[in-house]
Amino acid sequence: MFAVLHLADFALHAVLRTTPHDTTSPVALFSAHRKKSVVLAATASAQAMGVTVGMSAPQAVARCPPLVILAPSSVAEAEARASLLAVAASLAPTLEDTAPGVCTVDLRGNDLTQTLPAARRAVTTLADHGLPACAGLARTPLLALYAARAGASVLHLPLAEEAAFLAPLPLAVADPTPALAEVLAQWGLHTLGDLLALPRDELIRRFGVAGLSLWQRASGGEPRPLRPVIAPLTFTAALEFEDPVETLEPLLFLLRRFLDRLCLELTSAQFVAAELTLSLRLADETTHTRRFRLPEPNADPAILFRALHTHLESLQTASAITALSLDATPARPLVRQPGLFDTGLRDPHGFAETLARISALVGPDQLGTPLPEDNHRPDTFALTSPPPTVPPCQAPPLHAFLGLPLRRFRPPLRVGVTDSPEGKTFLWAEHHRGEISFRSAPYYRDGEWWQNDRAWSRIEWDVALTEGGLYRLILVGEDYFLEGQYD
Repeated sequence: MFAVLHLADFALHAVLRTTPHDTTSPVALFSAHRKKSVVLAATASAQAMGVTVGMSAPQAVARCPPLVILAPSSVAEAEARASLLAVAASLAPTLEDTAPGVCTVDLRGNDLTQTLPAARRAVTTLADHGLPACAGLARTPLLALYAARAGASVLHLPLAEEAAFLAPLPLAVADPTPALAEVLAQWGLHTLGDLLALPRDELIRRFGVAGLSLWQRASGGEPRPLRPVIAPLTFTAALEFEDPVETLEPLLFLLRRFLDRLCLELTSAQFVAAELTLSLRLADETTHTRRFRLPEPNADPAILFRALHTHLESLQTASAITALSLDATPARPLVRQPGLFDTGLRDPHGFAETLARISALVGPDQLGTPLPEDNHRPDTFALTSPPPTVPPCQAPPLHAFLGLPLRRFRPPLRVGVTDSPEGKTFLWAEHHRGEISFRSAPYYRDGEWWQNDRAWSRIEWDVALTEGGLYRLILVGEDYFLEGQYD
């Protein structure tokens, strides 16, 4: 058995899925490389207003003033073709790119009870991606194509129903030569049933090889080996804009279409995306490139789109965008058994998106998990990326910490220290002031003296004020600071 996925008006829907437009507006596709541009295809709303294939642009606009005019795009057709092949790969691994908008799949050996639901899911997936398609399942590839062209969402053609299905189809379905079609019309033959009612040998005797070929096509042909499509080795999408893009909406629209297709290809190849690389070529000949390292490999287009959307929301370029490309780095899906006490993040992609939004507000160098640096300088730390999983609680130290906990002021509070003629010492700041009733012996610290740009030194005291409060006072250079308060 074979299956055919067929997209009517393939060139029109390929352009529509990559062009932001009002779905209720009438749209027509016009030829772009002819001296006189004519209608190649039109949407149902345009046809309802009188637009037909072959009309010139003035004629079409005269009948339908709000008509949206589009031109064929080879890039859009390549994107649609790749999406069609990726969806077809969910039915069986052996598939053929038969024609623009036509994909044939070899289902021999597959269970029909599973194939029919899979075909319905494939048609639904293509419709969700802006490609309305029909599927046909039959004994031969040609019969499956006839079934797909019948207009039903999914049509299964059993062997016993082939003759009844073929009989009313017009003779043009079998694609006779113009000369042969004229002769058969003069004979009064208009359907495949009329042709198949004639003796095959007599038809061959009169028309030779052309008659035999027409008979075979009219009867549905025979099973044939397919020309298999090679699965893609890279997962990339690119597009050059005819007009520079200056707003976010059309860029996001295209990126979502790209992600839909790339995720289909990744899924059909049993891969997921570990990284995304976005490149935007600008009108000033510069390129903005950003690599997204995903917190967890994934092939969900909605999750991947959130990462791109978050970045583009805060992006400002010096000039308009003339081209864009998106690359997905494939990886095998993570297969692991969660532990009984697993403390991994419930939604790592949502967490990463939140971090990206905060980073856009405060800056990438102001976000992270603080970890102490490997030196003796007090209160020094470096910001690192948050871990993907919550580390387990550490065991309590062998020896309990001694002393009172210090609540640090960040940044340290600048204070003034003065001595009175009576020998008393006073400390004053904005919220902390009073006479120092106790001051410990000074404690000298210094480090990194071998690096001129990182050398530091300080003197520390523990001081108590008469009105209450125990603080740490430090002297850095000639300035005094309160580093914190003891509980």
